[in-house]
Amino acid sequence: MLHKPKLLPSSQLLHPPSLPQIKNTPITPSPPITKQTHLKLSRRNLALCANSSLLLLLGSQTLQPLDHTKALAEEIPPEAETNTIDEKPEKESSGNTGCTNKVSTKKAFLDISIDGDPAGRIVIGLYGDDAPVGTARFSNLVSGAAGITYRRKEFVKITPSYVQHGGMRSYGVDAEIANRTGGDLTNQSLVLEWERENGKCLGTKNLAGTIGIIVRDPLKPPPKVKLVARKGKLEIDQEEVGIEPNGTEFVMSIKDSPELDASALVVGRVLEGMEVVKRIGQVKTVQENTSSPYFRVAKLIGDKRAVVAERGFNRPYSKVLVTNCGLLD
Repeated sequence: MLHKPKLLPSSQLLHPPSLPQIKNTPITPSPPITKQTHLKLSRRNLALCANSSLLLLLGSQTLQPLDHTKALAEEIPPEAETNTIDEKPEKESSGNTGCTNKVSTKKAFLDISIDGDPAGRIVIGLYGDDAPVGTARFSNLVSGAAGITYRRKEFVKITPSYVQHGGMRSYGVDAEIANRTGGDLTNQSLVLEWERENGKCLGTKNLAGTIGIIVRDPLKPPPKVKLVARKGKLEIDQEEVGIEPNGTEFVMSIKDSPELDASALVVGRVLEGMEVVKRIGQVKTVQENTSSPYFRVAKLIGDKRAVVAERGFNRPYSKVLVTNCGLLD
């Protein structure tokens, strides 16, 4: 069955549909579109830029302290600067007044030989007023009044700064003779005098040409703690490592030796024969080996073998003896 086409009226064909009227509205111009450009930098250029900026930053920071110090220098008058400079020598000289103004009250002598050849005589002035205990100890050992003497005893240590005499042993024949004659081989009174002298003299005590008695060992390790079985019980015991000086060893300083201030009590100075002391200092000795790691560990744990090895350091190959000694009128 066929459908008939639908015919539109003529009015609709002659008049097309009307379009909506567009009002004239002002059009605002759009902002210009900026074209973004991407800057490509290599790693080398970035590193150069970073280094230059860092240098500029450091330069700006270092300029401020210079300006600050300059301003401070301008504010301080020249008179104040001279006063501050002159104060330092006064403090240093005042600290050494107790070390250099000592007067000798006694004289002693030591005749020295090296490998049997006479080297000369050393005349020593003793500080009887400033160090009476140390002077009495040294005088008794030089003169033989204590029953024991420095005669025929050796120098055991030689360093570029000082030479050290071995003194008497705390055991054996020397100790037996000292006990029979009432000689003193203890160091308690010497340590007390050493402490008192340290309070008076604030500078270096063992100056060039001085004589000092070894009264303590600052490098002595602490006692070793160990467990000991006594009567069926465990008890804590302390074992002393090494021995304290007995107050008979002495040192003669070739040059200023501040390393001796912690162990030596100054009792006098060399009046004559300083060239003999320097000649002793030129004797060849055993090379020191304290840098060895084995020695350091043994010293740290308090091994007795380290103490024995340390005694051999700086020991002279030649035999340096005191052939004769005594007091001078």
